[in-house]
Amino acid sequence: MLLVLAFLLWVVAPFSAVVWYLYTIADDQYASYVGFTVRTEEVSSGIEVLGGITELSSGNSSKDSDILYKFISSRQMVEAVDAELGLESIYINPDDPVFGLKEDSTIEDKQDYWKRVVKVYYDTRSELIELRVVAFDAISAQQVAQAIVNESTRIINDLTAIAREDTTRYAREELDRTIARLKEARQAINTFRARTQIVDPLADTQGHLGLLNNLQTQLAAALIELDMVRQTARAGDPRITQGERRVQVIEERIAEERKRFGSESETEDDTYSRLVGEYEELAVELEFANSSYLSALAAYDTALAEAQRKSRYLAAYVNPTLAESAEYPQRVLISALTLGALLLSFLIMTLAYYSLRDRR
Repeated sequence: MLLVLAFLLWVVAPFSAVVWYLYTIADDQYASYVGFTVRTEEVSSGIEVLGGITELSSGNSSKDSDILYKFISSRQMVEAVDAELGLESIYINPDDPVFGLKEDSTIEDKQDYWKRVVKVYYDTRSELIELRVVAFDAISAQQVAQAIVNESTRIINDLTAIAREDTTRYAREELDRTIARLKEARQAINTFRARTQIVDPLADTQGHLGLLNNLQTQLAAALIELDMVRQTARAGDPRITQGERRVQVIEERIAEERKRFGSESETEDDTYSRLVGEYEELAVELEFANSSYLSALAAYDTALAEAQRKSRYLAAYVNPTLAESAEYPQRVLISALTLGALLLSFLIMTLAYYSLRDRR
């Protein structure tokens, strides 16, 4: 008699309560299904396409699918859908407190409830993601599913933008450094020219070298002419004095021109040797800065082209469906599982009771 009473209280009463709630109080729930995957498109350049070097696109990225799988169940997804649709207006159901969202729920409560109404199925081999979203009416279930797709698309676009930024950031930083260096080198050249009033000391030096060679030629001609006069004229002849004066003037001019190229005392700051040396240093720095700039510009263009060739996108192979009949709650399945759990626990309790009684 005691065993029958225990069976009625432990199994029959709870099972009857569950069945009564499922078939009289619990509201119907409609499911919306959606399936998608993340694909990474790599468009080859024109040369590669013409040469048949690479294919036009590649498969999807498993890492992106893993990220999206975790993201769908995250708090950020719940907050985004709640801000767009309002989860409380969809899932709060005072007539069905067991399957509905409780009033005045916190974000943590909503995230826990989210795991009950949104089921994510992820096939790691094929990298396909499928969702089942349930709600108390078919339209709301479809709206929630569509909101999940929209937010998933946004996060994939953000990942694409971040990947592109990472690809080009270092190249752009290097390009900025080379541009600054090139500007400094050009500014140094301009400062040098403004201070010395010489555009190109090398070209100016060539001009002075030409003048010096010309003076050397004139000096040789004057010396020859003076020697010829001395051989034919008497001492004190004015032509000898004039020739000697001409030679002296040319020699003084040659000495002045040579001083422009350097001084043994090295006290002159504007001698041509120093100016040419300073200009050559600035010219080498400018040439190196220009070469670095061209290399950095080519690297940046390559990185930018590579980033633009790769793009991620969400490819939906099943759009959010609109249910025509309610599939949930699965009353028969829940009732059977409840009965099985109650019978199993009652059996364990009964065996434990008789085991303890036999030991006494």
